[in-house]
Amino acid sequence: MASGFWSPLSIAIGDGPTLTAAAAATCLPVTAKYTFPPNSVGQGTALRISAAGRASCVITTPGTARLDIRLGGTVIYDTGALPMNTVAKTTVPWKFDALIVCRAIGTSGNFFGFASLLSEALLGGLPSASGDSSIYLSAVSGGADTAPAVSGSVDLTVANTFDCFFTQTVATGQFIVHNFVMESGSVALA
Repeated sequence: MASGFWSPLSIAIGDGPTLTAAAAATCLPVTAKYTFPPNSVGQGTALRISAAGRASCVITTPGTARLDIRLGGTVIYDTGALPMNTVAKTTVPWKFDALIVCRAIGTSGNFFGFASLLSEALLGGLPSASGDSSIYLSAVSGGADTAPAVSGSVDLTVANTFDCFFTQTVATGQFIVHNFVMESGSVALA
């Protein structure tokens, strides 16, 4: 890992899959999935993730949506279930930014961080007919309505593939990743 600056690890060179099912599914294109070699994530390693794309939702039964980040299949960040807009939105933009830091290493590694998700397709109060966007800020585990906490344990002594999943509770919406960048940084020590 680099010391004292950000290094890109993964950049999407195409769109992710068009997700319409009511199930958790990877939203990244295959080229954006990065595999961390064994013992390559150190204490203090930071992951900066930026993603953007488009989403759609319907008036009746819009359901909820969530984004989660996984390392080796373990969720290390989860937005929690976020209500979709009760005003129909068709292919409106969304933007996601996260900063997640490794707190512990070894066979029981864990992460802590925060992220924001911005989209007109999300409902953050009153229905948004005028085009206002809702912003959700959440911590690593639990989502926007829970206290910040560290992630579940990840065995960092083995290779772990980074992935991002989208889940909607009803199959009435659509979600696509157009841009994705993951960078890694670490603290520069004297």
